[in-house]
Amino acid sequence: KMGNAESNAYQSYLSRFLPEEQSDIDGLFDTLSGLSRSTAAKHHAKAAKKTVTLAALQARQPAHTREPLPQAMTVRLYNGMRSIDLPGKSSGLSEQIAKEQFVIFMSNLLKGNADEKISIIMRMIAQTGGPLKGKQIQEFTEDLITSVVHVLSYRKELKGWSLENTRDSSGGVKALASELLSELKLPDGTKPVGSQLLETNFDQSAIEDWVYRVPQISVFLSVVIRQGLHVLHSLPDRTNDILNLVPHCRGIKGRRVVSLFDIPAIIYINAHLPADMQHRWKLLFSSRLHGESFSQLCANIVNKGPCVVILRDSDGFLFGGFASHSWEVKPQFQGDNRCFLFSVFPTMTVYTYTGYNDHYMYLNQGQQTMPNGLGMGGQHGYFGLWIDGNYGKGHSKAKPRCTTYNSPQLSAKEEFTLDAMEVWAVGDLPESAEKKGKKSILDVDPQAQALLEMVGKSRQSEGLREPMEDEEDDD
Repeated sequence: KMGNAESNAYQSYLSRFLPEEQSDIDGLFDTLSGLSRSTAAKHHAKAAKKTVTLAALQARQPAHTREPLPQAMTVRLYNGMRSIDLPGKSSGLSEQIAKEQFVIFMSNLLKGNADEKISIIMRMIAQTGGPLKGKQIQEFTEDLITSVVHVLSYRKELKGWSLENTRDSSGGVKALASELLSELKLPDGTKPVGSQLLETNFDQSAIEDWVYRVPQISVFLSVVIRQGLHVLHSLPDRTNDILNLVPHCRGIKGRRVVSLFDIPAIIYINAHLPADMQHRWKLLFSSRLHGESFSQLCANIVNKGPCVVILRDSDGFLFGGFASHSWEVKPQFQGDNRCFLFSVFPTMTVYTYTGYNDHYMYLNQGQQTMPNGLGMGGQHGYFGLWIDGNYGKGHSKAKPRCTTYNSPQLSAKEEFTLDAMEVWAVGDLPESAEKKGKKSILDVDPQAQALLEMVGKSRQSEGLREPMEDEEDDD
C-alpha cells in the first residue's frame, strides 16, 4: 500500500512536466546517477539503486572550464534536493538523493506555487530549516543573483550584453539583493531595515510571504536550475519573465565602451518596463561616444521612441529615468504615468508616479523664456532629475520627495556635476525613426567634418556615426 501511495504522489509531480520535459529530467538524473555510481563503484563492488550525490553534481561541472554554477549554489541545490521527505522513508537528511526527491525538487521549484517552493528554499538558505536570520536570507539572495549573472554569461545567454561591456556586477548584486530583501516583513507587518534586518529571525510564514511577493526569487531559481543544471533549457519557456529577463542589446558591440549599467541593474530596470518594451534595448547616446554636448544628446534621442536614461554624477551615484514616449523638444511636459525614476547605485530602487501632477518628462533647447534642459518629475527649478541645457550640470531636488514620483534626492549632492550619461531606446524603434536612414551628420556636411579635423576632434566625431548594424541582434 505504502509503495503505491508513494508512486502515485511521485506520478502527480511528474505529470506537471510535458513528455519531452520528463525525458529531459530523466536524462539528467541518469547522467548524474551514472557519475555517482562511478565514484561509488570505487568503494563498493555492487552499485546500489540509482541515486545522486553532491560529488556528482559538482562533477557535472566540466573540469576544463569555469563551472556553470558557483560551488556555493551547487551545494544549496543539493541541500534543497535532499531536504525532501519521501512517504514511508525515515526522515532525516540522506547523503544521497533518490529519483523521487530529484523529480519533486524540480517539480516544486519549476512548476510549484510559493507554498510548495518554500520548504525547499528554506533548506537551501540553511540546512537546519527555519527560523532564519535576515543575514542568512541576504547571503542566499546574493548567491542567487551572482549565480544568475554567472550562468547567463557562461551559457552565452546575455543577448549581446557581456561582462566586458557592462559595469562590474558585484555592487549591483548587493544593491539588488538589498532591494529584494526590503520586502521582508515580520508578522505584525513591520519591515526591519539595515543591521536590524540582518539580526531579525524570520519564520517560515514570513519567508513564504516574501517569496510570494517577490517574484524575482522564483524566476532566478528557475534560471539557475534550467541553465545551471542544463535541464529544460532547450525547451521553449512560455513565461515571459524568463524570456525577457535580459533584453537583446544593440548599439554597443565593437565600440569599446563599457555601459553604466551592470547585469543586475539591467535585469531589475527591464522588469519594470511595460511588457511590450522588455525585449530589446538600443544605445542611442553615450557621452563617451558622442561627446559631452546637449545638442548631440537631443539629436540622438528625439523621436526615437521610449527610452531609459542613466547618468553618473561626479560622486559615483548612478540614477536615471524611464521616458514612456519619444522625447520632443518643446516647452511643455510630455509622457504619461508609465514613466518612472530610478536609482542604481548606491541603492537600487524604482520610483513610480504619485498622481500628484503630470510632470513626467520635459525636454527644451534654445528658448529664451523657458528652462533649457532635460527633466523628469517635480517642477521647473525643482526637478526630480534635471540635466542643464549647458550640459555638465544638473540637480535632483526632493525636499523631502519629488512630487511626481515620490523619489528622494537621487544624486549625492542636490546640485551635481555630470560625469557620464547614456540613453537607451527600449522596445521597437518607431517607424519614423527607422525610415530616416543611417546617415551621419558628417556624411551630410563635409565642412563640419573638415572643421572637426582641424581642431583635432575627428576621432571623437567618428563615434557619432552609428555602427553598421545590419545584424538584427548583437548576440
